[in-house]
Amino acid sequence: MVATRNAAFAEESAEVEVLLASLGKTRDLSKKIAASLARLDASGKIVKDAIGPIYGNTEQLQVTSRNIDKVNEAIEKLRQPLDARGREENIIRQGPKGAGLPQYLGALKRVDKALTDLNSSGLRSNQQAISEFQNLLLTGVNQLNDLYRQMLQEDANTVEPLHFITKQIPFPTMSQDKVQMLSQMSMAIASGGAQSARLGQRDDDVAARMYAENLSMASISTSKRRANDTAIYREGSSGIATYANAIEGMFFAEAENTSRIFRNDAGRVFSMTCSKALSTFARTLSEMNSFIKSRILTDCFLAYEILDLITPLSYRLESRTGQLRSQFADALRPLRETSRSSLSEIIAQTKRQAESTSTLPPDGKTIPLVPETAKRLQTLALFDRPLLALLSSIGEGNWKTNPTTGTGPGLASQSSLNLELTPSTENPTLLSHYLLDVVDALLTTLNTRSQSLHPKKPMQGIFQLNSAAVLARSVQSSPDLTRYIGITPHNERLEKFRKRATELYMTAWREASMHLFDTIHTSGSSRPMSGQQGPGQAIDSTSIIKSLNSKDKDKIKEKFKVFNTSFDELVVRHKSLHMENEVRTYISREITALIEPLYARFWDRYHEVDKGKGKVVKYSKGDLSGMLATL
Repeated sequence: MVATRNAAFAEESAEVEVLLASLGKTRDLSKKIAASLARLDASGKIVKDAIGPIYGNTEQLQVTSRNIDKVNEAIEKLRQPLDARGREENIIRQGPKGAGLPQYLGALKRVDKALTDLNSSGLRSNQQAISEFQNLLLTGVNQLNDLYRQMLQEDANTVEPLHFITKQIPFPTMSQDKVQMLSQMSMAIASGGAQSARLGQRDDDVAARMYAENLSMASISTSKRRANDTAIYREGSSGIATYANAIEGMFFAEAENTSRIFRNDAGRVFSMTCSKALSTFARTLSEMNSFIKSRILTDCFLAYEILDLITPLSYRLESRTGQLRSQFADALRPLRETSRSSLSEIIAQTKRQAESTSTLPPDGKTIPLVPETAKRLQTLALFDRPLLALLSSIGEGNWKTNPTTGTGPGLASQSSLNLELTPSTENPTLLSHYLLDVVDALLTTLNTRSQSLHPKKPMQGIFQLNSAAVLARSVQSSPDLTRYIGITPHNERLEKFRKRATELYMTAWREASMHLFDTIHTSGSSRPMSGQQGPGQAIDSTSIIKSLNSKDKDKIKEKFKVFNTSFDELVVRHKSLHMENEVRTYISREITALIEPLYARFWDRYHEVDKGKGKVVKYSKGDLSGMLATL
């Protein structure tokens, strides 16, 4: 048992000794490896110190080599435009016609690119070459401009606008081929360093080919009138409408041309193209405004017509081109001011002319001022669109400002008024009020003068009725005027004047009718009271007369006599007066309604007072009705 254990220990001891021996060998091997690594690291350091400078020098040489290649490339690029200068110069010196437009444009493009490259190099040595290229490019652009002008001059023929307006033919534009060539030339000139404004100046010739100076002269000559011509301006009698149509047609044609030629700068070029025509147009309006102001009562309607024509035209042009509305607004500004001041001037001068009336017709006939004012009212209603805009800008009642003294509610805010004619703030009631103010200024002033110049009320009444009738007739005959003062409640103003005048004229007839009222008192039951007769039962005049005493009979006879005398005088006076047809019909109806029933009653009761002799009872009921019918 003991021997077996010793043998096991001996075997284990031998294994331990073997392991220890292996460990010792491993330790020695590790030392050798560490020594080898130390020697390798030292060798690496030696190699790095030797190779590092060589690698750095190699990198520097590579950068230098790349730089040299770039310099060579830049030199080559610099040499290319210099080498091509002779070839491009030869093409440009030949001109666009000699070399052909496509080749010429290509040469200009290459010269422009070469000049850009030379400028970007920044080399002082290239200054001479840059100068030469600039001169060459300038020569090429000038030649191209000359050709551009020549091509425009080919179409620069004066046309007759009336030919296109009357036949409703669009104004001519450039052909597609020519537009394409001009477009290429304009882009070449612009890219060649020329200012595009220069193109706009050249394009004035496009407008010149169609612009007709005689339109301006025709507008002025047809608008001016002789000094003794006092008629109100008639719509369309001036040539301004034709001028406006021509301007619109020509400008639309030019807008199409410029939009096709100058795609990126069409708006500004179009404005410059039309500047000459617009300047002439503005001068024309200014001259027309001068003589409108000198004849404001008759020619202010020309100003309204111009506003009515040109303002929508400017909006149409702006909607299509985006240009020119402000230029048209500036051209219209003097006329807008004149039109606005004319509104108060019409009222003031109407009142002034009525006040200056020194005599009135002795037969009650109205004076020429009334039909003139009626015609003026009709014409005002005809130009309702510009008037509504002007009145909206002035404000309710501010047109009563006195234009000569500068007093009134509208003057304080005059500088801040909106003068643009737009429908956004239009108020039709304003025009109704304004027209009624004109009517009121005329009739009120004339009625005052009538009270001074006509001593008797009937004469005052018939004069006022005639004046109101002339105005009412003008309202009824004009649908435009009816729309503003011929409808409720605006027609009540004129009706008040008529009722007041009717009261004045009927005063004498009412005085005569008073003699047909009886205040006779009878005693007993012999006299039937009013209404005592049954239905359909005739009044017994004989019985009534018998019931009267002699004194009452004398009173009845006197009433008949006085009425007969008054009636005869009134009939004679009535027939001697001048009355408008509607006035005569109206007044006759009023007189008949007043006199006939009273006389019929009075005659029924008392006609037997003279026992049919006709000395006192001059008229039977039929006779009186016949007399009234002749009125």
